[in-house]
Amino acid sequence: MDKKKQERLSAGGWNVGQAAEFLELTPEEAEFVELKLALSSTLRARRTDQGWSQGVLAERIGSSQSRVAKMEASDPTVSMDLLIRGLLATGASKKEIASAIAGTRPRRANRSESRSNS
Repeated sequence: MDKKKQERLSAGGWNVGQAAEFLELTPEEAEFVELKLALSSTLRARRTDQGWSQGVLAERIGSSQSRVAKMEASDPTVSMDLLIRGLLATGASKKEIASAIAGTRPRRANRSESRSNS
């Protein structure tokens, strides 16, 4: 949020802060949420980059389309291992998964190069 908007809201009597503050998350809980969000958004991007529907990804991981939708939405019922299994099913390498967690973008590799990095 830009500083001017924040000042206008504060002047209007609104409390302005971060979601973690509002939800009273510990720093560890907030970081965990950020990790899940990073993995979820990377999963969606990889799936759509490949032109796959959620149903196609679901078949590849032995799950349902609705579960893939929950994975991509960072639903709290989705485990980290399921997110990582989904990423691996899209052909993501360990380095690409690590980059997603670190919040960096790895350089794009072709499929054979990506597999050899795993």
